[in-house]
Amino acid sequence: MTVAPAADRLARHALRLDVEEFLYAEAALLDAWRLDDWFALFTADARYEVPSTDLPSGEPATALMLISDTHAMIAARVKRLNSRKAHREFPWSRTRRIIGNVRILAESGEEAEATANFAVYRSRRDVSVYMGQYRYRLVRDGDTFKIRFRRAELDLETLDSHGTLSIIL
Repeated sequence: MTVAPAADRLARHALRLDVEEFLYAEAALLDAWRLDDWFALFTADARYEVPSTDLPSGEPATALMLISDTHAMIAARVKRLNSRKAHREFPWSRTRRIIGNVRILAESGEEAEATANFAVYRSRRDVSVYMGQYRYRLVRDGDTFKIRFRRAELDLETLDSHGTLSIIL
């Protein structure tokens, strides 16, 4: 194993801390149901994916996806969840997100690829737990980031005991 120069390690550490802070802030927006503010975190060419539980490594072109949204589809999802038309989420579920094991996989110019483990606790009559791994492509935007790509890969065998998946993971 080779050790990177100290300046490189410090820059990578600073990037990881910046990404962690961004992911924590994103989780706080979602837990507070500030969906319009959450949507503002996405770039105009953003994609958001949640693959099926039976094929978490699946790609939209070849596998069934629970969510495979473009920027416009994310906007429509947010609008529906903010309205009373989303009967499954009115009143809103209470959620709490735990984010951990944030890792920077790659960095190129203003873009960084990162992963993080998550657990989303959802209270609606009963408590459900959704856990898995997020995959991100983040683009620098001043002193913060914008989300170009977000993927939530669930570590569940089935959604049967969870009911419908109406929350945003």
